[in-house]
Amino acid sequence: MMMIKLRAIGKAFADVCPATSHYFRPDRSKAPFLVWAEDGEQTSLQGGNLKRMQSIVGTADYYTKTEFDPAVDQLQLAMNAQGMAWELNSVQYEEETGLIHWSWDWKVAVAV
Repeated sequence: MMMIKLRAIGKAFADVCPATSHYFRPDRSKAPFLVWAEDGEQTSLQGGNLKRMQSIVGTADYYTKTEFDPAVDQLQLAMNAQGMAWELNSVQYEEETGLIHWSWDWKVAVAV
């Protein structure tokens, strides 16, 4: 079940930003792009000596050259649509690349 959910998350990000990568950062000169990854498990629920549900945590990093990029709102809506809890962690301007870097921490519950 976890892989199905993770693939759905990746698709939701790619539907907003076609240049979406899982784990690795593509060529920075081709903004906008998004990099996302699951980082591990935060909590789980046990029942009958079995794991029944797990909470997967991860990050999503969106890079753009566009000030007030509407894709930011679309990405947050996409995370809501996937049932993800998320928090905007930081927004930074990277002088060396000329990119605006949006970073979210997310979490999603997955039945096992």
